[in-house]
Amino acid sequence: MSVEINFLAVALAVIAQFVLGAFWYGPLLFGKQWMKFNDCEGLSKVELQKMQKAMTPFYGLQLFITIVTTLVLALFIQAVPMLSPFAVASFIWLGFVVPTQISSVIWGKDQRKYFLLKLSIMAVNAFISLMLAAWILTLL
Repeated sequence: MSVEINFLAVALAVIAQFVLGAFWYGPLLFGKQWMKFNDCEGLSKVELQKMQKAMTPFYGLQLFITIVTTLVLALFIQAVPMLSPFAVASFIWLGFVVPTQISSVIWGKDQRKYFLLKLSIMAVNAFISLMLAAWILTLL
């Protein structure tokens, strides 16, 4: 079996996932709730800017992780041709992403009262991201 990765499709899928993440965790959707989960409510503008600046290197790490995830999704889509790309993405989400997210919340420093809502926000974002990536990977 030969593997052919469309790197343009991978790049576009990565960009699309970043845009989705910025929108999802931004002030229009779940940004305020996310700030609440992470005890960042009530920060002054200066404190918020300082915190955001400190997070800048992590965007590079997130970019790397998103590239790896998208490449693996592309490989799995090719490796399992009897399933639709959306089924492959769904199985990756259900079998790998959701359990990892659940573990990170239950073993992290999250407040129990936010467990379900935080997991829902994270899991739905991951599901939509994978579906978006699968769609882009199959378009090109």
